[in-house]
Parts: sequence; C-alpha cells; structure tokens
Amino acid sequence: MKIAILTLAISMSITSLTAQNVLTPEKLWELGRVSPLGISKDGKSILYKVAIPSVTENKSNSKTYSIPLNGGVPTEITETKALLNDKNVCPNGKYILSHKEVKIEKIHGKDFYPELDKSDVQVYNGLNYRHWDSWNEGKHNHVGFSEVNKDDSFFDIMKDEPYDSPQRPFGGDEDYVWSKDGKSIIYVSKKKSGTAYAISTNTDLYEYNLETKTTKNLTESNLGYDTHPTISPNGELSWLQMKRDGFEADKNDIIVRFKEIDMNLTANWDGTVDSFTWSADGKKVYFLAPVDGTKQLFEVNFPGLTRIAITVRQITSGDFDVTDIVGISGDKIIVGRTDMNHAKEIFSYDFKKKTWLQLTKVNDEIYSKLALPTFEKRFVTTTDGKKMLVWVILPPNFDKTKKYPTLLYCQGGPQGALSQFYSFRWNFSLMASQGYVVVAPNRRGMPGHGVTWNEQISKDWGGQVIDDYLSAIDDVAKESYVDKTRLGAVGASYGGYSVFYLAGIHNKRFKSFISHCGVFNLESMYGTTEEVFFTNWDIGGAYWEKENAAAQKSYNQFNPITMVNKWDTPILVIQGGKDYRVPIGQGQEAFQAAQLQGIKSRFILFPEENHWVLKPQNAIVWQREFFGWLRETL
Repeated sequence: MKIAILTLAISMSITSLTAQNVLTPEKLWELGRVSPLGISKDGKSILYKVAIPSVTENKSNSKTYSIPLNGGVPTEITETKALLNDKNVCPNGKYILSHKEVKIEKIHGKDFYPELDKSDVQVYNGLNYRHWDSWNEGKHNHVGFSEVNKDDSFFDIMKDEPYDSPQRPFGGDEDYVWSKDGKSIIYVSKKKSGTAYAISTNTDLYEYNLETKTTKNLTESNLGYDTHPTISPNGELSWLQMKRDGFEADKNDIIVRFKEIDMNLTANWDGTVDSFTWSADGKKVYFLAPVDGTKQLFEVNFPGLTRIAITVRQITSGDFDVTDIVGISGDKIIVGRTDMNHAKEIFSYDFKKKTWLQLTKVNDEIYSKLALPTFEKRFVTTTDGKKMLVWVILPPNFDKTKKYPTLLYCQGGPQGALSQFYSFRWNFSLMASQGYVVVAPNRRGMPGHGVTWNEQISKDWGGQVIDDYLSAIDDVAKESYVDKTRLGAVGASYGGYSVFYLAGIHNKRFKSFISHCGVFNLESMYGTTEEVFFTNWDIGGAYWEKENAAAQKSYNQFNPITMVNKWDTPILVIQGGKDYRVPIGQGQEAFQAAQLQGIKSRFILFPEENHWVLKPQNAIVWQREFFGWLRETL
C-alpha cells in the first residue's frame, strides 16, 4: 500500500511539474519583444530594441542592444543615432525629414464660437469623422524638413492641406523619402477629405520640389494604393501598388519607374508582396510574401531596358515566417523570424551557403524550460474539390491515445495571412499549452495560395469560406485524439463574424463559441464602420441598394443577425470600446440577442482598447477570461 501511495504521489508531482512547465498567459507576458533597428554604419553589427512588458506597471520597458553581424554577445547601448544611417537625412547632409501633427480644420464648438470655449461639441460635414480608435479633431500628419540639429526650423511641405502623410492610423517614416539627388521629397498621401476619403483607397505618391516649392502627383493614373516609396541604389523610384480603388487586399506589386516607364516586376507572379528592399548593386529586389501558410523571402531581378526576362524566385522555405528585412551585408541578409512556438528573433541568412544563423536569443532561456506544442501541416479536400492547407497544433507532451478538446480557429482580415506568426493574444502555442488541439485552416481569402484563392472571399463571406471551415474541423475531428463532443470555435474581426455565422448553421458541431470584435449585423456595420471602402468591396455595397445583387445576397443570406433565432450554444462576446472598425454595437447586439433567448453568454468590454487588446493587464484579463470560458463550457 505504501509503495502504491508513494508511486501515486510521484506521479502527481510529475503531472504538476509538467503542468507548470508549459506556456501560460503570465509567462507569455514575460517574453521580450524584439524590434530590429538596422545594420550599423560600419556594417559590423545589428542594432535592435527589446521591449519587456511589465504587468505590474501596465506598460513595456525597452532597452537597445548591439550584436555582431556574425553573432556573439549583445551589448546594451544608449545612443543609436550616431551608429545608424538615417534615411531621413538629405543626401547633402543639410536637412532631415520628419512629420508633425498640425491643426487644420475647424471641428470643435470653440473653433467656430471662440467665446464658447467651455462647449463640448464636434461638428462634421462628411465621413471620416473617426478612424480606427480616434475621433477626427481637425489635426493632420504633415511631412516637412528641418535643418540638421535645428528642430525649430521645421518647414511644412503640406501647409494648410487637410490631408495626412504619414497615413493614419499606422503610417510612419516609410511614407516619405528623399530623392537620390536630395532636391525633392516623395511622400504618400490620400488627398481626399470627408466622405470621399472614407470610400477610397487611392493613395498616391507626391513629389515636392525644394527649389520651386511645387508638388506634383507621380501616380495619378493608378486608382488604388500606392505606398512605400523607395529609391534604388541607381536612383530609380520604386514602390508598392494595388490597382483597384476600394480593394484594400488587392494584389500588391513592386513598381519601378525607369526612364519614365513604370515597370511592374511582379505582374506575372501569382502572389502579393508585403515589403521589399533593393540589393546593393540595384540589380535585384528582395521581398517578403505569404506562401503556403508561411511568409518567405523572395527575389526578383530588375532588367532595366535589357531583354532579360523578369523572374521571381523563392529564396527561403520552411515552417516559419520571415517577418521583416533588416538589411543586407555582403552575402548575408538580416531578417526577423518567427514560428508558432517562438516570438520574433533576428536571424542571418547566407545566400551562398543557404544557411541560417540565429543572432538574438532574447527568449531562449524561457523557452528552454517549457514543454512546447508541436504543429503539423495537412491538406484537406474542400467541398469544391480544392486542396486546403490546414495547420494543426498539438498540446505539449501530446499523447495520441488520449482525447483532447479541439478549437477551430477562424482568422480575421478577412484576407489576413494565417501563417507561422506569433501573436501575443491569439497565440496558438498558448492555446495548445492549455490542453487544446487547435485547427487553423488557410480557408478562402488567405494570401499565399494564389490571387484567385485570396479574392474569392469578397462578397461571399458566408459562402465557400464557411464550407472551408467546416471541411477543416470535420476532417481533423476524424482523428482518434479529437473529442468530438468538445469542439469550440473562436476568432476575431472577420473571424468573429465567422463565429457568429457558424453559431446559426453549425448543426450541433460545436459546444462553445468565442467572438472578439466580430461583425454581427451587416446593416449596422455598414452604417457605423469608418473605412466604408471595405464594406463596399467585401459586402458588395449599401443595404438600401435593392438592385445590387451582391449586396442583397450579403445582407439577406450572409448576415449573422438573420440566423440568430437558430443559436443554441454558449457564446462569449468580447468588444473594444474604442474599436471604430467593428464598432461596439456589433458586440452589444450579439450579446443582447443571446441573453434574451436564454443562451448562456457573457459580454466582456474593454472600454479603452481598440480592435486589439494592447495593455498588459487587460491582455492578461483577456486570456484568463478566454480560457476560463473554455473550461466552463467546453
């Protein structure tokens, strides 16, 4: 008996230890977040920043480091300006580019009536009155230049213009650049206001001439996005371009203006570009793009006016994401890299040897103490006979003889790549570490599987893509290790829409649902979202356009609210109070519908968060509630 008790005690101790040595929400928020800054001027080292979240302080604290280009021990540094080349400094060294927020338009009551300075009123004559998580207060980002070391000499090259550069909400200094000779500035702007701004994606590249103080539109003929202006080593202007106005997920191509000819380097390649950089000799362009459930490094040659064919070639491959290009040094390219089990670190890839070298190891010690999940790639046949890539993430210490609760993960976007990314909220490694099998399908609408696959979701939100979800979960559920009685579906944004839609048609497949900032009512979404071009393109148009067949199909067949009477499953609804992309009413309507039908449901509101949850303590609450709900209902 004593031996049996001792054996049981040892077994329980090992089980407890194993449980402690997996990724938890708290451990996730101890990980350092690596941000590459660039290669040093002397070409000998990489500079990077590491942000460590402090849950106690509810903020992140950052430190900056330098590490040798060929690997070694990092050194903390306090000053980077003298060590890095600054693309914002004019080639002649006299001026530096920057941007400032400038008050342009009258919006507040006191702007119109100065004597009523205590009034609390906002007046708008068009849309774009709020964007992402902020209300329009009449302020705009403006590009300008200053004399070096004289910040107070800022000259606004967009003076009095009611437009933004960098673009809101996420634009930065990648939106402007000096010309090769330093005589002009090229910048990105969507020079539209109000309602015209809200229904268009037509950003253009503008060139400001310092001598004449005049501005001209360089890309007026293109009606979609023109972004990321970059000057090649030989002085050519290059940029990323989408052709169609209103389609934010259109094919993104690399354009080079050479002798007044715009050359599309990726026109005949069946993919879409994330970002790019030039080789030192100006003969190649390296770029990142999604492919087969990952993001990889590619190259395309620049032929100039020669008859050499333009050829796109994939350089890297593997179950990881190449997230950003830091720089190129000789035969090596420095990049950021992640996979589903590891946050971003900086790597070097040798073009000739085709080998990888991990340079930073910020989180290696933490990971070395954890039992990590495994992930598998499988292909599922869809209802229309296509082969769909599906990631299956298995819990740490996976035992195929056991049965596990299983989650269908529904990706947002809707054209967001479902790759080997590492999220600090929708973290597959964290989900699997709590004992769940995660099924993550590269359903219709995902980039990385050809342009046709990527575009098929538009105006078909509740069509083939929903069948793709069900094909994925039904296929994986055939595995002996999946507990078919404990299936859940989770997702955010379009993924949240997917959860709301599945709740009305799942035919008892799922036992629990979680929707974060999901679209519930397409009509009220159309009436309250800020970037109306998105709903015009993806939903098909306005709900009052009765002759618009695509729009009416969306509102009548693909609208989750029309099937809410069929809901019968517990659902957790999460919403950001400052989410103006999928406004708060979407979550409120869904929760109210569930409650009034007597369905077990919970509403979690983050009043100060937007479409995401960014503050450390809020994120911990989010994850505790997420997994608490699954334990309670699944």
